[in-house]
Amino acid sequence: MNDIIIAGEFAQTCWVVPDIHATINAFAALGIVGFPKVETVRAQDLHMTYRGKVVDAEMLTTQTYSGTFIELVQPVSGQSMFHDFLTKHPEGGIQHTAFRFPVHEFEKITSNMRDRGYELLSEVDHPIARMAFFDTYKTFGTVTEIMGITPEGWRAIEQMERKSKSLQE
Repeated sequence: MNDIIIAGEFAQTCWVVPDIHATINAFAALGIVGFPKVETVRAQDLHMTYRGKVVDAEMLTTQTYSGTFIELVQPVSGQSMFHDFLTKHPEGGIQHTAFRFPVHEFEKITSNMRDRGYELLSEVDHPIARMAFFDTYKTFGTVTEIMGITPEGWRAIEQMERKSKSLQE
């Protein structure tokens, strides 16, 4: 068996926070700007699972590009891995990091993660990416997200990178 589990591109760091607007302002004070309007996301609209079941949860989210993507999530209601993280860490913090691959590699990589004993916490099947979140807290101190990016997703990523770079210049 190949010893390399993840050989994809590091793509994102996600902070789960108690106040998304205060966090955007804190990043702006550091010169990290370009966060688009905060959106309310319903987990069930994304067919998001948590521990194998579709969850009835809402969260606020936004992300910008600053050499890598910075995602912010504020849980609003319902049970999710984000809610559980904020319950354990009420001040917020880095909840997951993400690696991206072409979508055709998604099954191979996620299967390899499961074969290595990492518990699958959550999944999302979105038009721009398939996402799987694994419990790697004991190994890395965070959850690890595997993103299988679709062709539409690669186009969206390029647009977000260009837009964020122009805002930061």
